[in-house]
Amino acid sequence: MEIDEALLQTQTRLTAEGRNLSDLLGHFRNRISPVLIGEVEWIQLLNCAAKLPTVMGAHPIGFEIPLQTCEPRADLCVALASGTHSAEHFLAQAKIHSSDDTARAISLLLKRIEKKNSQLREIVGRKIMLQFVSASDWESRLSLRSLFLKPDLKPILGTAGREIDVGIVAKSLADSFGWSMSKKQLNHLQQVYLAQPGDTRMDSFSINPSKSHAIQLSILGFSKSQDVRNYLANVAWTGQLSVVDGIIARFAQRMPLAKVGLNVDVGEKSIEPTLGLILIVEQRQTKDSRYWLDGLTDWNPVLQALGQENIIIPEKLQALASWPTKPTRLFASSGHYIMLCGIHHIKLVIDQKGLVGVKAYVYMALSDASAA
Repeated sequence: MEIDEALLQTQTRLTAEGRNLSDLLGHFRNRISPVLIGEVEWIQLLNCAAKLPTVMGAHPIGFEIPLQTCEPRADLCVALASGTHSAEHFLAQAKIHSSDDTARAISLLLKRIEKKNSQLREIVGRKIMLQFVSASDWESRLSLRSLFLKPDLKPILGTAGREIDVGIVAKSLADSFGWSMSKKQLNHLQQVYLAQPGDTRMDSFSINPSKSHAIQLSILGFSKSQDVRNYLANVAWTGQLSVVDGIIARFAQRMPLAKVGLNVDVGEKSIEPTLGLILIVEQRQTKDSRYWLDGLTDWNPVLQALGQENIIIPEKLQALASWPTKPTRLFASSGHYIMLCGIHHIKLVIDQKGLVGVKAYVYMALSDASAA
């Protein structure tokens, strides 16, 4: 069965599993350690999910979990694709609630993606990813932390000369929230892309509507610490290069480091000093077809290396180690589903002083068993 057909089939069947995504997520509480997401925080997260359609469970559902704080909280990460039931929900919301900035932004992007001969769709495909801050009460609106677009079939490699494509995606994100991106910022974004080494690729573009008018670029595939240093120097990153060197060096001593990724926030004139660092071990060097699959011990080297950092809460790290599971068959009112839980990636947050945060991005992937 084709992926799009399987997605639509799963979405159709999920409509019988609850009135909204909160009803669906409520079934999975026993799979999540209260050390990672506490009882009060889980209720807040369900309040957030109550504003979203059940069919969004057909895409992997993710959680951003901070590992440097004892507070057991998480952000909710979801996705949708144009031409699906979940896309129809946001298009309808934008019509009904003109003041809903999130629905309006998603609607504008969907219309741009669905446009005939869409340049944006040629670059990023049909998928939009969203990260929400959990709401504290039933009446509060969804609070969007970030909106992401990822290059689809044709990767944006460092030496591919695709600065025009980078500009199209970045400007589309800005336009969706009514930001007027200056020509200066657009040129800066394109120069940041052109500075990438040839063996790197652009993994995603994202925007945080509540922060400064910056576009975050996620760049994967740096092979050596020196490549990271050279790149950051070439794009005039405003942080301390020696801090990044030191962090990469100490993790390289603890685990089989294969690749390094960067998250950089590109403003009109400069790259912000806070930097995201993603360390990839040999065990995670997988093909796209295995992107969502985890061997149950694949993350052990990373978790053991993180355990030597004073900033990390040990109990959270221990709970995180138990998150990945083998595919599990679930029985629901609409039939059989397959559930897969895993760790997508872990990001180190660095500022001029050093390592200030660690975020684990975990997921639950649910699919119709008959579509497998």
